Amino acid sequence: MSFGRASRRRFTLLAATAVAGALTLSACGDGNTTGGGGNTNFVTGSGGISTVAKGDRVAAPKLDGKGLDGKPLDLADYRGKVVVLNVWGSWCGPCRLEAKYFAKVSKETADQGVQFLGINTRDAQRDAAINFEKDYGVEYPSFYDPIGKLILRFPKGTLNPQAIPSTVVIDRDGKIAARTLQALDADELREMIDPIIAEK
Repeated sequence: MSFGRASRRRFTLLAATAVAGALTLSACGDGNTTGGGGNTNFVTGSGGISTVAKGDRVAAPKLDGKGLDGKPLDLADYRGKVVVLNVWGSWCGPCRLEAKYFAKVSKETADQGVQFLGINTRDAQRDAAINFEKDYGVEYPSFYDPIGKLILRFPKGTLNPQAIPSTVVIDRDGKIAARTLQALDADELREMIDPIIAEK
């Protein structure tokens, strides 16, 4: 009987480790991970930004939950805007490097119909994430997703976030248009989102 419990505990621990590994993927890595297989219809440019032609895009998943402030947050509320979705953690060095650029560009593009949203992941306490946003001047909302459930909603074989940081751009029709798996500066971020802003 005790052997059975120990085996179950060991299996549970192994399963939890596998899930954690799948969630982190290449956490805080260099962003050189490639995604999808087979016929994916997306192209990765020299800057590590993958894009999909307008006619080949797939719908973004339903993303809803609570923000860092504890209030309800829903991606669907921003339909009709270009949404820049950034996956980050306060513990992640590259996230700290790019945060000031995201804060800056979010302000610059707000009157162009662009909404920035974050997905804060793997922060066990909200306070660390809230302090991160204050330190870097991030004023747009972020989902609080400590175990990565929202990230897993992205369909395989699409431009899904596979690293931390990752950035996904969702077009005005609610479809995934671009993705990068690395930290970006302001110029790189504009290079990624400006073509989608320009779409009519």
